[in-house]
Amino acid sequence: MSRRLILELAIDLVDQEGLRKLTMRRLGSACGVEAMALYRYVHSREDLLSGMVDLLVDDLHADQLAARRQEDGWQDFLVRLAHGVRQIALDHPELFPLAATRPPEAPWVRPPLRSLRWMETFLETMLSYGFDDEAAVAAYRSYTTFLLGQLLLEVAARTSQETGESTESAASPARELSDYPNLNRLQTLLSQDHSAAEFEDALEALLDRLERQVDVQ
Repeated sequence: MSRRLILELAIDLVDQEGLRKLTMRRLGSACGVEAMALYRYVHSREDLLSGMVDLLVDDLHADQLAARRQEDGWQDFLVRLAHGVRQIALDHPELFPLAATRPPEAPWVRPPLRSLRWMETFLETMLSYGFDDEAAVAAYRSYTTFLLGQLLLEVAARTSQETGESTESAASPARELSDYPNLNRLQTLLSQDHSAAEFEDALEALLDRLERQVDVQ
């Protein structure tokens, strides 16, 4: 028994059954112990929730740091990292929104890269490629805003589709959208999922903007 093992099992439970069904009793059963035994490793439900998110983010840090090579350039680093965060969001759609709501390690640390370690790694990487202090901080802010906004929207849309909400809405568009002619007419287009392409386009646009900022220094 260890904190990491408990957090890993909790993540598996949430992925399989949803966040609402995660209780200390169910988690204890999955660990083969009484619920009270878990409190030696996780102090509360809030600690459990934060720990699950932190575990995913910390593992991403280890993976990305191992893959980082100076000769690849800062664009390669940001692209790999973006896809790594997106994979977390897609693999753990119930947990990813918690990255936006759990208190970070400091007020100026931004989700989803929510730890001091991640912030230091990001800034050190950008500075090593020639960004000055202001440009590195601006890149951190723009990048985290992009990741959180894009991925929260994508997760919300996928979750809605999986729960059948979008199907129910599409079943009676004439009744529900009769007062909104443009929505009624464009509903088919609006309901199409282009999230992967939109993510790539937005990431490319962000990289282009950051590159222009570096060039004018």
